[in-house]
Amino acid sequence: MKTIAKPRPSITVGREDPALTPAAGLVLVAEVDRILAVASTIDACVGSIKARRQGLSAGELVLSMAETMLAGGDFMSDLDNQARPDEAGAALRAVADAPASTTFIALARRFDDVAIGDLGWAMGVLVRRAFAALPEARRAALVAQRPTIDLDPTDIEVYGSKKEGVAYNYAGQRAGRAHPVVWAEAGMVLAADLGSGRDDPRPQAPSLVARAVAALPEGLGRPRVRADAGFFDRAVAEAAVANGCDFALAAKRNPAVWRAARTVEEQAWRPAAGMAGAEVATCAYTPAGWPTGTRTIVRRVRLNAQQVRTDPRSRRRRTIDPQQLALVLGGEAGHVYAYSFIVTNLDGDAVEIEAWFRGRAHVEERIKDSKCGLALRHLPSGYEAVNRVWMWSALLALNLSVWVQALGGADTDGRAHAKRARRELLCLPARVLHHARRVVLRLSPVHLRGPFASVWRVLRALPSASP
Repeated sequence: MKTIAKPRPSITVGREDPALTPAAGLVLVAEVDRILAVASTIDACVGSIKARRQGLSAGELVLSMAETMLAGGDFMSDLDNQARPDEAGAALRAVADAPASTTFIALARRFDDVAIGDLGWAMGVLVRRAFAALPEARRAALVAQRPTIDLDPTDIEVYGSKKEGVAYNYAGQRAGRAHPVVWAEAGMVLAADLGSGRDDPRPQAPSLVARAVAALPEGLGRPRVRADAGFFDRAVAEAAVANGCDFALAAKRNPAVWRAARTVEEQAWRPAAGMAGAEVATCAYTPAGWPTGTRTIVRRVRLNAQQVRTDPRSRRRRTIDPQQLALVLGGEAGHVYAYSFIVTNLDGDAVEIEAWFRGRAHVEERIKDSKCGLALRHLPSGYEAVNRVWMWSALLALNLSVWVQALGGADTDGRAHAKRARRELLCLPARVLHHARRVVLRLSPVHLRGPFASVWRVLRALPSASP
């Protein structure tokens, strides 16, 4: 029997509905602002950035830009074409009156070095306050493990030849270089700096370590500073120890390191944890003048000759002992080993320390999220001061995403990246109604059955920050 298809109904586009908003989930950010007093904390630390009282304060400026980024804004112009036109959503946002892009630029230019430093200090205050507001089980889990302070700079390529504070990096890209410091277990940014693509990250590291330690809540264990080979420097290790931390830094592969690796006896190698085919041992390399108790842990991974490229630019070739590399390229060896070295003063089993150090990959994902999921993948202004405020807005947005999920209990199965959080929690279309001095939010059944409703209920039950 032939089925007759029903005719498609006629569709008519009706009048505009000013009660609709595309980002009703930003009400969760407003709740976090109520619980942690985000804007007022920044204001208290930074102070006034203008003579007149009217208009946006420093905290409202940064928070409004962070809200715009969380809702998908990539450029300052999104303040004009996304945040400001959403009149219905203004009642839901933490900062109802979003600034124009020109206003953002004018006010951000007033953040001098002192104000930017105070902005970083405010972030530390907010991190400690967020930790205190976490559910008891979550706080206990963080207290039970030593905090890891991750140093991980990231280059942000720019294209304007007249932009302030940028320079060509080692890859030939004109770039700025952000230096966020992350509390790995909590996923929160503790401190940050913004320099040019030419800036060596090592001179800034001691100050960053000190600020990150100051931002950590009280009652935690002895922190561990973790960083890649770009921070391989005695001053970084000494700064960690001076600030009450242990350290683990990836070592540069210099001739002394290679000589030490060759002395490791075959029976000393043990299987690495959670990494098939890798082995771990301790070698006799100790950099001169480093803190007492420094030792070197080495990991090796077997490679077949076919896996070694002949191109001298191959990154993998740098991880191979030059003597082994010459043999395999000459056809005299069927396999070689790729080596990685960690210089550390941590006590304990080398296998466990090496596995923990590999956890840097999760923090690299957090930094990637600030670039791909938010808007730190570019520096939009020609003014260095504006770009520094832009960086802090992106990092605040990253922390706000963490706080919404952690305080709202939405991260029990893992924290959502920015794009997923935007889809499930923040960019939810809804109708905003005003009735009897109340704001009524009407969502679709799909979104009401999702995580938004439960997060909203949990956040609403939390007390406001003390004045």
